[in-house]
Amino acid sequence: MGAIRMPAYSVQAPAAVVMVRPHHFTVNTQTAIDNRFQLMAPPRSDLAAAAHAEISRAAEALRGLGITVHLFEDETRDTPDAVFPNNWFSTHAGGHVAIYPMKAENRRRERRADVIEMLKRSYRVQQVVDYSGLEPDGLYLEGTGAMVLDHIDRVAYAVRSDRTDPVALERFATQFGFEPMVFDAHDASGAAIYHTNVLMCIGTEFAMIGLDMLSDAARRQDVVARLERSGRRVIALSPAQIHRFAGNALELQGRDGRILALSATALAALRPDQIAAISETATPVALDIPTIERAGGSVRCTLAGIHLTPR
Repeated sequence: MGAIRMPAYSVQAPAAVVMVRPHHFTVNTQTAIDNRFQLMAPPRSDLAAAAHAEISRAAEALRGLGITVHLFEDETRDTPDAVFPNNWFSTHAGGHVAIYPMKAENRRRERRADVIEMLKRSYRVQQVVDYSGLEPDGLYLEGTGAMVLDHIDRVAYAVRSDRTDPVALERFATQFGFEPMVFDAHDASGAAIYHTNVLMCIGTEFAMIGLDMLSDAARRQDVVARLERSGRRVIALSPAQIHRFAGNALELQGRDGRILALSATALAALRPDQIAAISETATPVALDIPTIERAGGSVRCTLAGIHLTPR
């Protein structure tokens, strides 16, 4: 691997995140119908304790790299996916926060006033836009799960699904100044990919994406061209790598440069040449969260990046 360049600050890579540590973790039966990444195995008595320990270790590992981690506790029993806060809110440069409409009824209870109040206390927040009122109309947009945002080039990449309604996406894109780029993606069985952030990750100077899973060849070329036009190196991931969460990663700004936070499962799925390409501009950091991954999401899902200016 080549030496890591000391990068300048990037609006793409937040230096702070919100994480939620679950006390009663379980796999959400309400989301299993369209999340093929979930493992609906019989419940284990140690599942909650294992998930609690995994988030605790992941938060400490990130803090050790100089990343600010705002760690919230979830002690309720009716929010099985609370460990994935990136779906219900996102933050944006200029002091903007979005709150999103969620498809599963039990996921709507994940929205927390104390998280928003912390953001207002600790960061410069000018505006909070709440789209959750779209839920009664069946219009869903599950945050940075439904969208993978290019904060530099202002593009919102989105896989078409029940969790990414085009009306809700258009409203967000217009209000927050993003160009929506929608495409279809399916797994080998023909099932639609449920969230864009399991399919792709956008860093400052690279993008990883499961190109073979994009259904339309012409649209696939459009996506690659758009990513390359933004100056990024495109790293193609295979469907097998996607199913091992290799696309579910997040670039962060650490004390000594940018890192790519991903799971141990994901890192083990990457080839040496792919790791070398990432390592040219960001250091891969593996967080071991196999219990959390049973719920159908990985490291990126557990991190809600904070793109706000500290007070």
